[in-house]
Amino acid sequence: MFPSIPLFDIVSQPFKRSQLGLFQGKTKQYGNNVPFSKHKTRRTWLPNVQRKRLFSDTLGEEIRVKLTTRALRTIKKHGGLDNYVEKSSHKILGWEGMRIRLKVRDHPQSSESLVATNSANNIDTPNKVMSAVREVKERRLAQVMARSELRSIAYSSPTAQDAQQTREHVMKELGLQSTPTYVYATPGVDETAYMSSFLYSAEQTIAFLKQHRKNLVKGAQFN
Repeated sequence: MFPSIPLFDIVSQPFKRSQLGLFQGKTKQYGNNVPFSKHKTRRTWLPNVQRKRLFSDTLGEEIRVKLTTRALRTIKKHGGLDNYVEKSSHKILGWEGMRIRLKVRDHPQSSESLVATNSANNIDTPNKVMSAVREVKERRLAQVMARSELRSIAYSSPTAQDAQQTREHVMKELGLQSTPTYVYATPGVDETAYMSSFLYSAEQTIAFLKQHRKNLVKGAQFN
């Protein structure tokens, strides 16, 4: 089995000791001492690492960790070690921080407090999550259907059948007669004039559909 990229990331870390404590992203820095004679001397700077015993409210005990003063300041801002390991990114926590996070999450008191908080706020977490997922799926499906309809309108030219269906739908909405009467059933009506007027209205409908298609395509391009 060939080594994977995550394994190479672990092996090739520049400051591996930061994984054994809470260093808050602080690493070893390199620079030069430049005296008045301009003779540079290479030197390094190490982060200010302290050994502290921090109390965990969930575990009910003190945890001994190595941490930088920057991490200690951030822990005080979050209001404790438990909040710090829960809200911080895994890239900042490192191995030691992730170990403490898993230890806090696996503790029975953590799950009990979560259930008590949800019951106090009248939150049904599984149902709420499922409803949110369902709403997102329905919204995406509606977007896909709208895009497919717009694509079909943009890449297909209207036909006489489309014009007739549109005309019938509009006349039905207006409460008018949607289907033309038979010429031979209406006395005193010229058949040629009636058919020419009917074809003229169909041509107008086709022209309207073409213009509507162009407007939809332009609107989609600008959006």
